[in-house]
Amino acid sequence: MPADAAGRRGKDQFAGAGAKMTPAGKPDGVKYAAFFRNLNLGRPNCPSKAQLEAAFISAGASAAASFLTNGTVVFTVKSEARAMKVLALARQILQAECGLREPAYIRSIDYLAGLVALDLFAAIERGDVYECCISFLHADSVMPAALPLESKRRDLEIFHCTGSEALSVSRKIGSSPGSPNAFLEKLLGLPATTRSWNTVRRLVLKHG
Repeated sequence: MPADAAGRRGKDQFAGAGAKMTPAGKPDGVKYAAFFRNLNLGRPNCPSKAQLEAAFISAGASAAASFLTNGTVVFTVKSEARAMKVLALARQILQAECGLREPAYIRSIDYLAGLVALDLFAAIERGDVYECCISFLHADSVMPAALPLESKRRDLEIFHCTGSEALSVSRKIGSSPGSPNAFLEKLLGLPATTRSWNTVRRLVLKHG
């Protein structure tokens, strides 16, 4: 598995247990979400919505749908192994077509739905919180055992780690909020990509 293609794998992370069944008893596919780092649709070295979706279809996905504009795409394949191959090929296509060289991390929609169901932000006092975030980590990332972690400016707190994701709250100090991605990449020395927690909740609601 390419190290930059997905975060640390848990047994359930890419599981296809939620595959729908056709009348003939065969799975019609499992949905995965790919989260690209530093991709904004239509920007330099980034694809358009149509290019992003077409890359996954050309790579072998049976369906692909871009979600918002920040490099999140939901695609359907038959298996975990196929999902990894499709992502790797889609990244090659996007690099050739528009120069995109950023990594991406995939999770099954079922896995994301499980995270949402845990409601890990429920105990967070929201009064001074600018944004609740989830960061998808490189497979080689090793988070410190002692949590929470707080930035020097106290504008960011990492309060939970699943092993493959870090959950955080960003606070606005002065004119700018804390950046989970910048903090984690400096801490771990590896690329990551971050989404607002609300984005993941909306994605699961639409595609789960």
